[in-house]
Amino acid sequence: MQRLAWLAYLFADVIGVLVFCAVGRRSHAEGLTITGVAVTAWPFLAGTVVGWLAARAWRRPTAVVPTGLVVWLSTVVIGMLLRKLSSAGVAASFVVVASVVTAVFLLGWRAAVGLALRRRSNV
Repeated sequence: MQRLAWLAYLFADVIGVLVFCAVGRRSHAEGLTITGVAVTAWPFLAGTVVGWLAARAWRRPTAVVPTGLVVWLSTVVIGMLLRKLSSAGVAASFVVVASVVTAVFLLGWRAAVGLALRRRSNV
């Protein structure tokens, strides 16, 4: 892998978190402003960055295990803790929805890349 190719994978995680936050804001009629999405996204993005550092994700950014799991769990757990500390909502239903949707976004692309690489090596 090229030296900085991991940045594209970090970008994929950031986009996944931003899409989750934008869709959530839209579904709750909160508006899709850059500021609004940023306010919603910052706790989760902080968790994503912590996950990347904890997993040393730049080494194996496409691995579902352990990289994807660590990034996903950090995104959800740290995101919810920061939301709680900043007096934002952390209702149980929100935690469940956030966990499922971010799992799809943060683990899903890694699973797709892994599948594509396996198929490519079998050809």
